[in-house]
Amino acid sequence: MKRRTFIQNTGLLGAGVLASKMSFASAPDFPVVRVPLSKRHFNSVAVEQAIKTFQTNVADKELGWLFENCFPNTLDTTVTYSLKNGKPDTYVITGDIDAMWMRDSSAQVWPYLQFANQEKKIKDLIAGVINRQTTYILKDPYANAFYNDEQKVGEWKNDKTDMKPGVHERKWEIDSLCYPIRLAYNYWKKTGDKTPFDANWKKAIAAILKTFIEQQRKENKGPYHFQRESLYPHDTLSMNGYGHPVKPVGLICSSFRPSDDATTFAFLIPSNFFAISSLKQAAEMVKALQNDGELSSRLTALANEVETALKKYAVKDHPEFGKMFAFEVDGFGSAYMMDDSNVPSLLSMPYLGAIDVNDQLYKNTRKFILSLDNPYFFKGKFAEGVGGPHIGPDMIWPMAITMQGMTSLNDDEIKKCIKMLKTTHGDKGFMHESFHKDNPTKFTRSWFAWANTLFGEFLWKVYNEKPHLLK
Repeated sequence: MKRRTFIQNTGLLGAGVLASKMSFASAPDFPVVRVPLSKRHFNSVAVEQAIKTFQTNVADKELGWLFENCFPNTLDTTVTYSLKNGKPDTYVITGDIDAMWMRDSSAQVWPYLQFANQEKKIKDLIAGVINRQTTYILKDPYANAFYNDEQKVGEWKNDKTDMKPGVHERKWEIDSLCYPIRLAYNYWKKTGDKTPFDANWKKAIAAILKTFIEQQRKENKGPYHFQRESLYPHDTLSMNGYGHPVKPVGLICSSFRPSDDATTFAFLIPSNFFAISSLKQAAEMVKALQNDGELSSRLTALANEVETALKKYAVKDHPEFGKMFAFEVDGFGSAYMMDDSNVPSLLSMPYLGAIDVNDQLYKNTRKFILSLDNPYFFKGKFAEGVGGPHIGPDMIWPMAITMQGMTSLNDDEIKKCIKMLKTTHGDKGFMHESFHKDNPTKFTRSWFAWANTLFGEFLWKVYNEKPHLLK
């Protein structure tokens, strides 16, 4: 991409700055679109060193430029760190929406966890996310997104559910409670720091267990229901706000997907896999840090129950790919054979530590996902990859391409994913929510920090594990 072409196609630079006075990075063909130092929300010496290391040793200047833009984007633009009652407290927005998603906030700071023992600022920042998430779980374990202002009443105040002040959106998604456990567990294992895991954190874990058990819907439909007046069917739940019926078989209902779209069949398989690993991690932590064997045993028991149910109900026979995982099931025998672009997805399960990448059922499922037999796999002039109902036909998500590369064991496939991401940023220097398969300049969400940071995580992983693929 030439400098002239880039400037012609730029304008307002999402996730960056208004390029009224264009300055240039070390590579002369690429304008500086990263937020100026004086306007960054958070500065990390370790992350800046990683950027310098990558750019020094990777010959591809465009990749170096993209890494500098994307990897620190969460820190640059979305975090607000402070001390609250003497404890770290971190609020993390998604980008262009001023609200903190439980899922996104965990995933956005995840790539920086590897630097926590190098830099206390990073360690405190992540501890602050854990502390903030504890307060949110205790406020409402069924909500997926919250405001910084505990009393703010937002745009979805008229949703027909038990909305509370300070809640941005109340879409029940299993992964909203799994991601905080994943972050907390790995923070503990990485740093050895026990301070975030106090009595309130234990109450939050108990609330997660209670919510998961309620959403097994063994005796009744549970306390959660949701309806929204909307032109988009995926924004609301049918059947008086409870969704389509399920047969209680031990799986956990997720009313919405990680995309915030309503599930078709509420037993969302990748999220149930994620719940198993999260419950086991929580059980280990509760026993080690709180010396509560009874709660630990209950967490483990639920994990084992869900695991048994998945073996019986999650696997379906496909006429071409053989035995593989369905995306959603209802326990009655119905199944939805697809995959979505957000995470957790079936494709992303090894990345989340929910399944072994060499598992044969996963390998069969992966072949299906990355084929035109998946109704949301799109192939165009510039790229091929998974999209989803959230944006619609022909719109591929960079996050899904990144996840394909992150879970691949094949060097050629990894290189292909990097090339597609490099050539589809729409001349902006950042990843987006989605782009059109035949026209990368047609995209959604110019400021989507998770997609940016995840791409940076991917490049850093390849640099450290397979640097020859970046040549």
